[in-house]
Amino acid sequence: MLELMRALAEFEDYLQDFTVDRSALLQRAFGPAPQCQVFVAVADTSLRGYAVVLEVPFTYDLRPTLLLKELYIEQGWRGRGLGQRLMQAVARWGAGRGAGRLKWDVLAGNQAAETFYRHLGGRPDDKWIGYQMDSAALVRLAEGCI
Repeated sequence: MLELMRALAEFEDYLQDFTVDRSALLQRAFGPAPQCQVFVAVADTSLRGYAVVLEVPFTYDLRPTLLLKELYIEQGWRGRGLGQRLMQAVARWGAGRGAGRLKWDVLAGNQAAETFYRHLGGRPDDKWIGYQMDSAALVRLAEGCI
């Protein structure tokens, strides 16, 4: 799984910041208090893809919101239904938890991903604009240096 996570980091151009190692992955994703739900796609007895989902326990309608943080299929295995099966597994898991919605981001310019998600019934969310704060800005804000 780490190999696939690194491949995604390279594709999305954050490999230089990628710090996940085996120990961290085991603890955070598969430890006694997992911080995410992981779904895997296996073909020819090897891991070929994965999805990582976070859950916001409730929002305005008292139903969980699922956040698809990562979905990655190994390059040579794309277009064979593995991504769709992963998304179906995420949907089944979410439905079983009473989720009200599934949200995700698509890397700007990744037309293949946009086509894939639209095929599944996803659509862009024009109501919201994504923002982020890097660690330096977070520290400045925490210290009141704004």
